[in-house]
Amino acid sequence: QDFKDLRASCLSQGLLFEDATFPAHISSIGPTLLPEEKLQQIQWKRPTELQRNPYLIMDGVSRFDIMQGEIGDCWMLAALGSLTLRKHILENVLPKDQGFQDDYAGIFHFRFWQYGEWVDVVIDDRLPFLNGRYLSVHPRTSNEFWPSLLEKAYAKLRGSYENLNGGYLSDALVDLTGGVQVQFSLKDPPPDLEEILKAADKSRCLMGCSTSGQSRRNIELRNGIVQGHAYTVTGAVKIPYKNGWKHIIRIWNPWGHGEWKGPWSDDSPQWDRVEPKYREALLRNKDDGEFWMSCENFQEQFSWLYICNNSP
Repeated sequence: QDFKDLRASCLSQGLLFEDATFPAHISSIGPTLLPEEKLQQIQWKRPTELQRNPYLIMDGVSRFDIMQGEIGDCWMLAALGSLTLRKHILENVLPKDQGFQDDYAGIFHFRFWQYGEWVDVVIDDRLPFLNGRYLSVHPRTSNEFWPSLLEKAYAKLRGSYENLNGGYLSDALVDLTGGVQVQFSLKDPPPDLEEILKAADKSRCLMGCSTSGQSRRNIELRNGIVQGHAYTVTGAVKIPYKNGWKHIIRIWNPWGHGEWKGPWSDDSPQWDRVEPKYREALLRNKDDGEFWMSCENFQEQFSWLYICNNSP
């Protein structure tokens, strides 16, 4: 499908695009994502029906724009969260020649890396709702729609929304970058893990991590960490602490809330022993799903670390 041709055709006829290849129909959701009676209740709505003034992007793209919906695609959203930190790669996935303001015709397109080339995926902007709630990613700002539309394009690429329900963070990192990815088991980590994390952060790699457990279960432990879940690694630094140095790692939960409650978490006493200039630079005390933790706790709580980069 050629995005420009289709959009021009819709604009000349005064029509909003309806994608016959990924229709607003149960087939695009998938047969077993929801019970039969719920599948029948799904409604499809365009952002222009939901908001008077929708935008594709408002004030730039951020991981905090993303809040996971009913679909278990944390593996893809964790990769997407990492992508938002790397604007030069993001612009490839999210082309700038589209929006709700100029030449809007209900059509959008996104690019993914598949089998050695960039594939352009065209969609219409009808999003699935169940009982008035987003089935897909819901925007933290009610009128910003890039996460929901990008997720729809990825669902189309994979055949249905159901096919996003459970997957591998490593696959999503490659699909969004065309990069090379490497995995480290945190049960048997390399001895220089702290240095690897710091070097990867400095060289602008995409990073994610996951916890062990049944992916369907999503059990939140008392310490705030969710089992069978994927997260984004958003930073790794070494800071002066007490009489030495401390390696700490910043992690983001694609749910958009739900944080680690142990040492180095938002309210933990460890931050009182950190120089104000570091504390102010590093600590965002908000319920936004992002938190810091020590490298030791990271190895205890998570089972895999994924690093992806465009060169080895």
